[in-house]
Amino acid sequence: MKNILITGGAGFIGSHVVRTFVNKYHNYKIYNLDSLTYAGNLENLKDLENKKNYKFLYGNITNENYVNEIFKKYQFDGVIHLAAESHVDRSILNPLDFAKTNILGTIVLLNAFKLLWSNNWKGKKFYHVSTDEVYGSLGDSGLFNEKTPYDPNSPYSASKASSDHFVRAYGETYGLPYLISNCSNNYGPNQFPEKLIPLFINNIIENKFLPVYGDGNYTRDWLYVKDHAIAIDLIFHKGIKYETYNVGGFNEYKNIDLVKLLCKLMDVKLNQKKGESEKLITYVKDRPGHDLRYAIDANKININLGWSPLVTFEEGLSQTIDWYFDNSEWLKNVTSGEYQNYYKTQYN
Repeated sequence: MKNILITGGAGFIGSHVVRTFVNKYHNYKIYNLDSLTYAGNLENLKDLENKKNYKFLYGNITNENYVNEIFKKYQFDGVIHLAAESHVDRSILNPLDFAKTNILGTIVLLNAFKLLWSNNWKGKKFYHVSTDEVYGSLGDSGLFNEKTPYDPNSPYSASKASSDHFVRAYGETYGLPYLISNCSNNYGPNQFPEKLIPLFINNIIENKFLPVYGDGNYTRDWLYVKDHAIAIDLIFHKGIKYETYNVGGFNEYKNIDLVKLLCKLMDVKLNQKKGESEKLITYVKDRPGHDLRYAIDANKININLGWSPLVTFEEGLSQTIDWYFDNSEWLKNVTSGEYQNYYKTQYN
């Protein structure tokens, strides 16, 4: 039996990856390490609680003593590192939190992995999941590929770029066998409603304004989270060590076009007059360092590993809306308390 550590497994992307691995690989023991911050929620994994090949570990990746202790105790053969502070707006307000978790936390994990296996790397893998935001901003044309120079513009993307560099440095310096992937914007079930799509779904349900930054013409590539979990599975098992893979959804949308599509679908779901949700759109002051456009060239993972997204954007968006309606209690639970305080601070 292989012992696999997945960090941040109670979060949005992490919970889908944990479920994929627990249900698919019965000869693995999956350990989910999460500190259960505002975005980590064990309700995301209630269906796995009694699985024999699953174990939850409560702890913070920046706690060196604890991380070293669990690596020694459970002898992790592989690490899939997803734990991160990930919201750009929060990074602008509190950049130090992002440096601690995303940079220091990654180094602590790398050190623990090196300490455990440095004399025998055979069959061992450290897979670091990162973001396309490390590449900076594109103009009206072009795509990010695996050779695109790093040019981060926010504290969040700078912290992720730094963590990517540390992973590669441990590979070069210590021979640590790593994999890195950089993904585009994820969406889907279980996403905490500070990100655009679940935030706007919730606001439309509650008849609150929809805050669109600037002129709304910022472009993003959207990736359905379950397609991303499939890609992570493929990269972990079939990816070539010391390689980077870009994972994108081939779904470029300007923010304002996405919001209008979402409004259209929500009007149908709520059985209300066409255009009713669009009345809630409110343009707000742009955020500092806002990147104009992200777009991923995912040909490498497509050609080398045979991956491509299975879900079209409209299908994924419709399924996501249905999930939030079907899980209204989950949505109610996560939008109370601390999140409300943050929401008021961020959007006045």
